[in-house]
Amino acid sequence: MISIEHSGDSAVSHDDPTPSVGTGARARAHIDTTKPHSARFWNYFVGGKDNYEVDREIGDHIKEIFPGLVDVAVTSRNFLGRAVRYLADEQGVRQFLDVGTGLPTADNTHEVAQRAAPDARIVYVDNDPIVLAHADALLGSTPEGRTVYLNADLYAPETILAAAADTLDLSRPVALMILNTLGHVADHDQARDLVSRLMAGLPSGSHLVVSDSTATSEGMIAASDAYNASGAVPYYVRSIGEIAAFFDGLDLVDPGVVQVPEWRPDLRGPAGPTTAVDAYCGVGRKP
Repeated sequence: MISIEHSGDSAVSHDDPTPSVGTGARARAHIDTTKPHSARFWNYFVGGKDNYEVDREIGDHIKEIFPGLVDVAVTSRNFLGRAVRYLADEQGVRQFLDVGTGLPTADNTHEVAQRAAPDARIVYVDNDPIVLAHADALLGSTPEGRTVYLNADLYAPETILAAAADTLDLSRPVALMILNTLGHVADHDQARDLVSRLMAGLPSGSHLVVSDSTATSEGMIAASDAYNASGAVPYYVRSIGEIAAFFDGLDLVDPGVVQVPEWRPDLRGPAGPTTAVDAYCGVGRKP
């Protein structure tokens, strides 16, 4: 089942008249607070409030092992804003498909996009109870645009595309955003296949935006090992070459696949820490 919640016409619809999930107590009842959770853990690192003691404990432990992970979180979040501004302002993109939404903080995709283009349409995709419980915070929209949340799974790309087509015109360019999410797919070939299948459903002129943590220092590898040992859903750090491979067949936008603070830092908005970070990103255009 895919549940859909949207803003822009003040309506909520579900394909099941008795939905199995919701933004209130029923969704929160599915949240396991006994184990760390990636969305809550990342929320803690970027200064959010939607996390539990178990998330803060592993967060503080990892800060001791590798303080640089905080910089990864902050700079990756700032990259999102710069990438969306570039796509909306310079490329005229008006449609965004954000897969692996995570928890809302400041300057979410729809906020950045609709500041630049009030008529922008944004579809968020996640299948996480903690994200669903906070979906209302994601669902603001300008009157001219639309913001939709899909309760769907990265492992079902065709299902995502079919549901997104209710909001997005898939005959026109779409920016596919997959930020700090693909590391949860253990097998790199499978992760590439999922990205390829999503991009296959989007037309020429669409863009892929990816950022992920990388195995580029002993500290990051140790932090990843500690996180994976905590009982949370594992997150696998990859090589720079593996991040670059997600863009195979696409035209990379300058400056290519780089550390997240180095991607167009001149665009307005904070770049965050400028020291080296163990996270790489890129934006590619579908020919």
